Amino acid sequence: MARSMWKGSIAFGLVNIPVELYSAVRDHRPKFRLLHAKDEAPVRYERVCQTEGKPVAWEDLVKGFEYAKGQFVVLTKDDFKTAAVEKTKTIDILDFVNPAQVDERYFETPYYLQAGKGADRAYALLREAIRDSGRIGIAKIILRDTQHLAALEAIGDALVLTMMRFSDELADLGEFSFPKKAEIRTAELKMARQLVDSLASDWNPDKYTDEYRDNLMRVINAKVKGKSPKLHEMQSTPQGAEVVDLMARLRASLEGKKSSHAGTSKKHGASKHRKPGGRRKSAA
Repeated sequence: MARSMWKGSIAFGLVNIPVELYSAVRDHRPKFRLLHAKDEAPVRYERVCQTEGKPVAWEDLVKGFEYAKGQFVVLTKDDFKTAAVEKTKTIDILDFVNPAQVDERYFETPYYLQAGKGADRAYALLREAIRDSGRIGIAKIILRDTQHLAALEAIGDALVLTMMRFSDELADLGEFSFPKKAEIRTAELKMARQLVDSLASDWNPDKYTDEYRDNLMRVINAKVKGKSPKLHEMQSTPQGAEVVDLMARLRASLEGKKSSHAGTSKKHGASKHRKPGGRRKSAA
């Protein structure tokens, strides 16, 4: 079992529930190192002073903030301690909110919270209370010396803590230019909606795989064995550089979907009797 990366407690009101924090994601992408092409020896990274052109030892490094071009102010460990908020070991729930009101752009990385020793009953009680309320907890946590905003929700038997962005971390939509709804013609909207409906499906995350990563691992394994890789053909959407008539493109897409559906129905005549499966989508 993985080791917990943080131990503390969930705190709200006068309630305090011991928990342990675990990463909820697994990175399966292959890792690479830079090698010298001549002899395939690994290359080390060196910290080189731009003025002297010589490597600098870790003990000789300090942290600096560039407040103007080429002008730095150096911060010491004491400076960081002065700025730091109180380093607690608690997930402090500030509010319980309707998840439908939270913009998806605020959510970042999920973590699993496991009940601490002797906290199973309290953990389960909080989990079910959150589930029944239909709300998520908005909390603050100090992790790796940095304060984070986080969302606490019940998913299955777990309490899941998802790190969030603060509001000032999101770029203001007003800084960008987007088309207005008035530019859309009714006929175009109707046909576009038909195309959307033709692709409607139940959410099944296992349906979507990283084809590039799988092919890359096949290439790596084949090179290790001195063989030619057998690759999966990746599905792609044709990319056109020119702007085409939207209605014509929509019609072509719909006709393609209809012909594909007709072919599938003939090939699998009994498929209409199957019951569609669904997966619950979490708020975060």
